[in-house]
Amino acid sequence: MELKEIKELIKLVSESGVSEVEVERGDFKLAIKKTDEKTMVVHQTAPSLVQAAPIVQAAPAPVAPAVQTEKIESHHTESSSHLITIKSPMIGTYYKSSSPDKPPFVQVGDEIKVGQVLCIVEAMKLFNEIESEVSGKIVKILVDNASPIEYDQALFLVEPK
Repeated sequence: MELKEIKELIKLVSESGVSEVEVERGDFKLAIKKTDEKTMVVHQTAPSLVQAAPIVQAAPAPVAPAVQTEKIESHHTESSSHLITIKSPMIGTYYKSSSPDKPPFVQVGDEIKVGQVLCIVEAMKLFNEIESEVSGKIVKILVDNASPIEYDQALFLVEPK
């Protein structure tokens, strides 16, 4: 198909009420589509054959013995089974103190009571105090200061009283 013929088809589409024209001649394909007040020309020829590269499979990675992993996991669950996890009630940014120059609300080893403020979670420029719902001793703080946290993410491990 020559350029003159393509220009005539474009003019026909833009002047008439037709919104789309497709022309196929052997391995040549031309599609003209009218969108809003512009006319688009989409030119496509027959696809050429591409030879695929041979697929090479890698040898599987060696697997560590499962027995050792199970021992470690069961030991961890036995030691932390009595602990209570305090989780975040919202998405936001975790802060351990009310400002950078103030001491943290709680540290590992601190005794906490029900209603005591544990941290602040900033969500959409609002600073929300997170209070404890249990009494006990802080065993581990699971997040870093000024880090983003998700809803229901574990924040503290507490040994209940």
